[in-house]
Amino acid sequence: MLNSSDYPALTALAAVLQNGSFEGAAERLSVTPSAISQRIKAFEERLGSVLVIRGTPCVGTETGRRLARHMEEVGLLERQLIRDLGKTENAAVSVPIAVNADSLATWFCSAMAPVSGMLFQLQIDDQDHSADWLKRGEVMAAVSSRDTPVSGCDLMPLGALRYLPVATPEFVAQHFPEGLTPEAFARAPSLIYDEKDRLQDTWAAHQAGRRVSLPAHRIPSTHGFVDAALAGLGWGLNPLALLQPHLDSGRLIALSPEPWDIPLYWHISRLSAPRLTDLTDAVKRAAKTHLVQKTPPEKTGLSQFI
Repeated sequence: MLNSSDYPALTALAAVLQNGSFEGAAERLSVTPSAISQRIKAFEERLGSVLVIRGTPCVGTETGRRLARHMEEVGLLERQLIRDLGKTENAAVSVPIAVNADSLATWFCSAMAPVSGMLFQLQIDDQDHSADWLKRGEVMAAVSSRDTPVSGCDLMPLGALRYLPVATPEFVAQHFPEGLTPEAFARAPSLIYDEKDRLQDTWAAHQAGRRVSLPAHRIPSTHGFVDAALAGLGWGLNPLALLQPHLDSGRLIALSPEPWDIPLYWHISRLSAPRLTDLTDAVKRAAKTHLVQKTPPEKTGLSQFI
């Protein structure tokens, strides 16, 4: 059970995990690294649990991350109290959010920019998995393609991020001379973001009418994905917002003229939601501007390939 004397240690813990080091935490809190270390060591001994895995960077254990999240919630409560009292906020509070890389590269920065008094701590994950950070209690909100609410969270539809499958004309002529056949997909190098990325597999299965094992380059960067396609390294689905200049110039062409829309949702902890209304409003405004708002067409047979 926490008590009031634990809060200096909790503050130190949160600062270490946000800055990745004892030195960074010490500079932020205007104390010595030794003082930070002593606070956390004593706290770990009292709880009988390791809270920080020392390294470069320092990372939290599951217990450590949950305690740091508690301090972030306390920071939001204090911020709201100060505002309710009509006082001026002195320090920004940390707000951890999970978001997929393509949203960050295309529209999510415009959602964060208008919100003052918050320091955003982003966790980047695939849109199919970003809500898992909420399930683990490690973030306060998430942008995700999951269309069912996480337990203890509210869900709001945002719209759809529009993708287009592209490659260079030379790549298409070489690898897809007879069209989007299963045999061509099995030979043509594709691009994936990481091992969680199923976007290319799902789209190819939809086109081919069955699941296909795709050879793939692993390119963990949204802009690197576009660069890899431009270099003729492979084919992949990219956000249309990043492709237009290259489509206009003819450097990239679409494998199929039909876009692939991925619906996105804002998941937010009910405990945090009342104190994150400014952020939620900004996310909804940005999504309305940048995402496709019409209901995406039904993708017949899609579920069997997911």
